[in-house]
Formats: sequence, C-alpha cells, structure tokens
Amino acid sequence: MEPVGWGVVGCGWVARDHVAPAIRAAGHRLVAACDPDLAAARGLDPDRVATTDLHELLDHPKVEAVHVATPNHTHADVVAAVAKAGLPVLCEKPLAATVPDARRLVDAAGGALAGAAFDQRFHPAHQRIAEMVAAGDLGTVTAIRIVYGCWLPERWSPDGRPHDNWRIDPARSGGGALVDLAPHGVDLVGVLLGDDLVELTVRTHRRVHPYPVDDGALLAGVTGGGVLVQAHVSFNTADPLPRRRLEVVGTGAQLVAVDTLGQSAGGILTRLDAATGTATEVPFDVDTTPFTGQARAFSAAVREGGWPWPLDRDLRLHDLLQTAAERS
Repeated sequence: MEPVGWGVVGCGWVARDHVAPAIRAAGHRLVAACDPDLAAARGLDPDRVATTDLHELLDHPKVEAVHVATPNHTHADVVAAVAKAGLPVLCEKPLAATVPDARRLVDAAGGALAGAAFDQRFHPAHQRIAEMVAAGDLGTVTAIRIVYGCWLPERWSPDGRPHDNWRIDPARSGGGALVDLAPHGVDLVGVLLGDDLVELTVRTHRRVHPYPVDDGALLAGVTGGGVLVQAHVSFNTADPLPRRRLEVVGTGAQLVAVDTLGQSAGGILTRLDAATGTATEVPFDVDTTPFTGQARAFSAAVREGGWPWPLDRDLRLHDLLQTAAERS
C-alpha cells in the first residue's frame, strides 16, 4: 500500500508520544502538524509543515488524512473544517465535550470517511479476545469486568515540563475520569462481543483531587444480548498499584487481560478453563502498540475503504454514557 500522508491537529503529549510515532511505525508519513503553539507543532517533526494555521495544513497537497487530537470542546469545529476540505478524519475520543457538539460533529462529517480514535480496539490482546469470543472459545459470555485507572493530580505533567491539564477543566473536557477513560470501555465491549451496551448506570465521586470534575466512577450496564458489564475508572489510583485489568467471563472459560488497557504495547492475556481451572497464557503480538494498529487500519481505509465503526454508533454510545452521567 502506498504510504498515506497524515496531518495532525493538536500537538500535545498524546500526539507527540503516541500518534506521530504510530503513523511512522505503521509505514506512513507525518506530512504536517498544526497547533496554536508553533513549538509543539514543530516537536512532532513533520516532513513538510509545522503551523499554527489549520487551513495551511488542510490545503497542503500531501495531506491525505487528518488526526484530530485537540481538547474535547474543539473537536466539532475542527472536524467540520477537515470534512469541508474533503479529507478523511480520525478524531480522538470522546467525540466532544457535550452531546449536542457530538451530534454537530457527526452531521458535519456527513458521509465522508470519519472515525473516532478508540485506540483500544487495536490492542493485539483485545483483537485476540474478540477472535476467541467469535470462535465460541468462551462458551456463552455472561459478563465483562473492567478496571482502568491512573493518577492524575491537578498539576500533572507528562514529562515534568509546564503542562495545560485541560482534562480537569469541565468546560473543555466535559468531565473527569468518566469522560476521559470510560468511553474506551463502553466502546470496547461492543468491539469484543459484537454486542453493544444498551443500558448504563453511572456513579461518580470527587474523592481525592481538588478539581471540579470527578476523579473516579463506577459503571454498570447490559448489552443488547444480555451480557452484564461493570467498570471502575479513576484518576485517583496510584500508578504503582494494579489499575488496568479486563475480564471476559464465559461458561466455558474466562479471559483475563492485565496491563493491556492504555497506550503501550504488551501486557498479559490468560485463559482460565471452566472445566479444569487450568490457566494458560494466550500469545499475542506484544510489540505493536494500539496507536500503531489504529494508524495502520485507518490508513488502509483511506486507500481501500472498509472502516467498520460508523460515527452514528460512536454517537449512540456517547449519548448513552452522557445520559447516564446526567442521571447520576
């Protein structure tokens, strides 16, 4: 496949440490980068252009697809501009800080190639789980349990340098741990099972950190096929503690993935047999990061079509989560 020329809009630590390296690792090119901070755009080391002007990036003839990694409240406007330019767009999750903005984003994208950047879909361990579920290896799946936490203090920085921690600003993020971390699990349930959540209840708290958004949340739900789902997400779990675990429970076996949730490659996937109690480690690709898999998959869709997750589905799940949060 001919390498795809990418532009990245929003050059914070996620773009710098994960998106840009993934584009290159997937065999494609980072042509242009755009951020209000020109130094941040240059920090991604694009092949052609570093700019503060979105239209300069969109007008560049070598840009064939755009990854949007700006704060949540800006997603709708940036995606609208990318769609107007006629370019495929992959937008970081969640779709937006509010449901109305998420609807506006989906409307603006229209029928163009557009996706939400749920990188956990592409972790090789999660793809292996989906294959085993589809093959019937677990028997009847009855439940999914998720723990996804981190430590995010008010003055958190990814590298010790001054950092705008916009994830704790409700106007820009739309919420705290619930909005930042829970969308991964809400999406991943359907990816693993082929069976989306249709009911959801949420409980949040502000227990540890002195900021105006939640620093922890519990979720309980059920899929259309009757699988029970529970999740705990947090900004108040110390990093050295166990904090990333995914369990898929079936009548024939249970899969336990440890340290697969997150941006990095690797982790451990174990199958527990229901008849014998035997624990067997399940092999998977431990070298490919979920961001690399995502860049590879969306680039293939740019060249050949076939992106399997429509924005209408992403919007439905976004609405489900936000509605549950408003009821909590």
